[in-house]
Amino acid sequence: MAHDIHALRARFAHLAEFAWHETWPLSERQTEAAVLLPVRPAEIGLQVLLTRRTDHLNHHAGQISFPGGRREEADTSLIQTALRESQEEIGLDPACVEVLGVLPEFGTPSGFRITPVVGLLLGDPALRLDDFEVAEVFEVPLEFLLQRENYQLHRVRWREGERRVHAVPHGGRFIWGATAGILAMFAAFLLDDVTKAPQGRAG
Repeated sequence: MAHDIHALRARFAHLAEFAWHETWPLSERQTEAAVLLPVRPAEIGLQVLLTRRTDHLNHHAGQISFPGGRREEADTSLIQTALRESQEEIGLDPACVEVLGVLPEFGTPSGFRITPVVGLLLGDPALRLDDFEVAEVFEVPLEFLLQRENYQLHRVRWREGERRVHAVPHGGRFIWGATAGILAMFAAFLLDDVTKAPQGRAG
């Protein structure tokens, strides 16, 4: 398992071998988007950085998310999209991010095809939140996210039928939807065995 920086870097050397079974179907009609999955080394272990959106937004208000957004025409790649959006939302300098790799695309029922870009935060970068869009930034220990018993599965009704949605409660916060699904995919990749992925407890 990738519990330290060296192991994390080494794991991404085998990214091409990783396969993920998509929860929501992918479609060319979906809008391209990218998020940054930031991992910060700390004395207590690797931490995953997340944001909470402000309550007044028209879409996904108050939800837990990664910094990111839709691809713009000027973006030369989806990696640039993730880094640009992270700089706009939380003031993260792209020079402070070591891009480790790109996980498989993740489809959403709201019409997006999200590319998760995993980045290692270098040093202790200063953050400056866009207070219109981001209410707070917080961290969850990677060790917590690698434990399957910490995940839940909820069944939701959608246009084409019933779907399963991941959720990860932590520290009084409720991480769910695409964010929790991407975390489950990241955990499956780091565990090096999709059969050991955090499938969750039915909720």
